Amino acid sequence: MPNIIEELKQSLKLLKLEWSEDLAQYKRKFLNTSLAEKKKEGITWHPIHLKKTKIGMGERLIVEVERLDASSPSAFSSGKSVTFFSTHEGYQGAENRVNGVVNQVFRNSMVVTLQADEVPDWMQDSRLGVDLLFDEASYREMEFALKKVIAGETPRLAELRDIALGEKNPRFNQEYPIELPNLNFSQNLACQKIAAAQDFAVVHGPPGTGKTTTLIAAIRQAVEKGLSILVTAPSNAAVDLLVEKLVDADVSTLRLGHPARVEEKILSQTLDAKIANHESYRDLKKLRKETEEYLKLAKQYRRNFGHEERMQRKLMYQEVSRIREAAGHLEDYIRSDIFQKTQVFASTLVGASNYNLKGMLFDVVFIDEAAQGLEAATWIPILKAKKVVFAGDHCQLPPTIKSYEAAKAGLSVTLFEKIIERQPMTAEMLQVQYRMPTDIMGFSNAWFYEGKLQAAENTQTHAFSADEPVLEWIDTAGSGYTDQQEAESLSTFNPEEARFACTYLNETIKRIGIARFKQENWSIGLIAPYGAQVRMLRNLIFETFDYPNLKAFSDLITIDTVDGFQGQERDLMLISLTRSNEKGEIGFLSDTRRMNVALTRAKRKLILIGDSGTLAQNPFFDALLRYFEEKGAYRSVYEFL
Repeated sequence: MPNIIEELKQSLKLLKLEWSEDLAQYKRKFLNTSLAEKKKEGITWHPIHLKKTKIGMGERLIVEVERLDASSPSAFSSGKSVTFFSTHEGYQGAENRVNGVVNQVFRNSMVVTLQADEVPDWMQDSRLGVDLLFDEASYREMEFALKKVIAGETPRLAELRDIALGEKNPRFNQEYPIELPNLNFSQNLACQKIAAAQDFAVVHGPPGTGKTTTLIAAIRQAVEKGLSILVTAPSNAAVDLLVEKLVDADVSTLRLGHPARVEEKILSQTLDAKIANHESYRDLKKLRKETEEYLKLAKQYRRNFGHEERMQRKLMYQEVSRIREAAGHLEDYIRSDIFQKTQVFASTLVGASNYNLKGMLFDVVFIDEAAQGLEAATWIPILKAKKVVFAGDHCQLPPTIKSYEAAKAGLSVTLFEKIIERQPMTAEMLQVQYRMPTDIMGFSNAWFYEGKLQAAENTQTHAFSADEPVLEWIDTAGSGYTDQQEAESLSTFNPEEARFACTYLNETIKRIGIARFKQENWSIGLIAPYGAQVRMLRNLIFETFDYPNLKAFSDLITIDTVDGFQGQERDLMLISLTRSNEKGEIGFLSDTRRMNVALTRAKRKLILIGDSGTLAQNPFFDALLRYFEEKGAYRSVYEFL
């Protein structure tokens, strides 16, 4: 067992390495780079025009902008910080920039919450642009948290640190087991483990096993006991999903974080919205209006005025101070009232450092998707915990890391993985999955989950028909389909395989029945491991429309990378494996955790299209191919050419 303080110091060192690599990549793309090059990198949109403005929740200013050149790539996504600028002469200084946070991004438009009270005149101009900003604040919070953990700032934090990293044993109470009728046996065992744990409990939730259902049940049990609760996850989307489910379960939940980073359907659970809907908000608004009026009056006085006018202005400023103080007290009261009525607080891992939570300590901190959070980020909510519950699956996607060196040296190993390995008695694995039939589940079950997963009864009906196989691998070996590298992004694509994938998907829909797809509202997913192949598939399906059946289903089709499908499912899933070359190079397809996500999204049918000659040189794909052959699901592309 390594010295845990040295281990944490090494984690801090690796975090700084990742920080500097992330910043270096940003600078390479951004500094001393022409506008044309920044557009090519996808970190700048220019020119854009201001489409509309509105006042959103909490009286925040929201703008929608549209870009004129939609062919350029885009690195913008919801929750990212951005800055607007103008290339118009006289407006190019830093003082003429306005920052904001992205709410939503579409192909050629973006919705942003501005950090300003009004839209400056230059934003109406035709020479408007928007840049992506580097997020340094998150790294600072992670560094700050790790230093506190190393120092063992409080006795409880030091104790949780020692237990999590294997130096002390976790403790459990003798709890009377409560069986919840809406949960299966393994979900009930997980809830019992959570209730009994004094320090840590871990819910290991493989795909389709109802991890979220189990977590909501455990949170409700804790609420009923009157415990204070913080719920967190690495991404805004994961937090929003939990908040939505908690609200559906009648749990009073407060979603902390910038409203721009929150999905629209749960905006009503944010602090801004709850303040705006509070019974005393009208009085607060009235006080703010009075402040503005007095300030306007005070500013009307010119420089050359006499003693009486000076005294008058002084009185006005005193009145402004008095009203502001009253408004501050009223705001504190409203916030305090909202907090008292809140049963569950919710934020991202980094968002747990929110100033509204300052000084608060929670009886239980729940961390969902814990296998996707960097260790340093995971410690942020633990600083506020008496007890911690992890939920996730370390056999699915790991955290995204920019520095290859830091990842290789151990930054990619999460706290979730460490505790499962060092304190196995804290973990309970959910064993019944409700998504896919046994044949779709079978390979992942054997390779990743020691054969412990069971397919629930409902999955026996998860086939399109008795004649339609649930599994197919169409082997492109010898077809001449060859992978290529996109010059700009260096991402891999395979044009012939993409065209065949679209053709075969088109024919599959026709065979199953177009009317049935429409009637049942069955969803379709296309996964490609590489961004360039995703772009090619989108272009073929949504823009060229050589595939009449696919055209009718464009609203039901999602095309994305593996990461884009994490936590989702589709009735029909096709994976274009893309790699096909004489050297047998498969790049990051060898990341088996990523492939596990891809293989476990399908509910009724899974189709793989790939070159066995290239892929089967890797032991994972060799075993996967053999599995498909055993199931009679292997076919050659020559049957279709």
